[in-house]
Amino acid sequence: MDILSIIGVLIGFSAIIAGNSLGGGDFDFLLNVHALIIVLGGTLGATLLHFPPRVVWQSVKISRWVVSPQKIPLRRQIIKIVDWSALARKEGLLGLEGVIEVEQDAFARKGLQLLVDGNEPEAIRDCLEVEITTREQMDLQAANVYHAMGGYSPTIGIIGAVIGLIHVMQNLANPELLGAGIATAFVATIYGVGLANLLFLPIANKLKAQVLMISQAQEMMMEGISAIAEGENPRNIELKLSGYLLD
Repeated sequence: MDILSIIGVLIGFSAIIAGNSLGGGDFDFLLNVHALIIVLGGTLGATLLHFPPRVVWQSVKISRWVVSPQKIPLRRQIIKIVDWSALARKEGLLGLEGVIEVEQDAFARKGLQLLVDGNEPEAIRDCLEVEITTREQMDLQAANVYHAMGGYSPTIGIIGAVIGLIHVMQNLANPELLGAGIATAFVATIYGVGLANLLFLPIANKLKAQVLMISQAQEMMMEGISAIAEGENPRNIELKLSGYLLD
């Protein structure tokens, strides 16, 4: 679990609530169902119009990465690749057939199968690059769903503010109704800007970072399998792949 995501959300919203309270504001003032419906409903509607169903559904599936990102044990993967290389040098490429059966990562299994089938290194690289690029582009589009929500939300908040002001102007003769209109006007703006900058945009950027990390791990796997196909020494493969480690 990514505890920083949870802490970030709590700190962001708590700071606004605490700042409002310290300034003498009433917490109930920030609770306005009408403004919330305008901002969330309008943002959701615009986003659904913006993206095709497949991308929207993918954005829902990868949203779990915000609090539960995929673990990418690069060191462990390098060790596995080096072991595969040593096995291939000892028993030949067909010796990797047993590895395919127990390997859990689908991308690695595909690469190993291409390797065992005797494909040339360039053919293996081309095939795996297509999958890496396609998956990366799909997931980045899914992350952009939240980026788009961060763009629409403040604008919809302004629409809510205008609606609230219209209600104010329509009820100038009824002072008791002015408060509700003014509250909707200002709170809608707060909801729009707050949700965009405290939730939607940070989620989009967090997901994009995770997508790039996954692509990097798959690229490392592709380089390792291609190196095995080229018959490189296991030690050289280890040194080559260690460049993907940041620490």
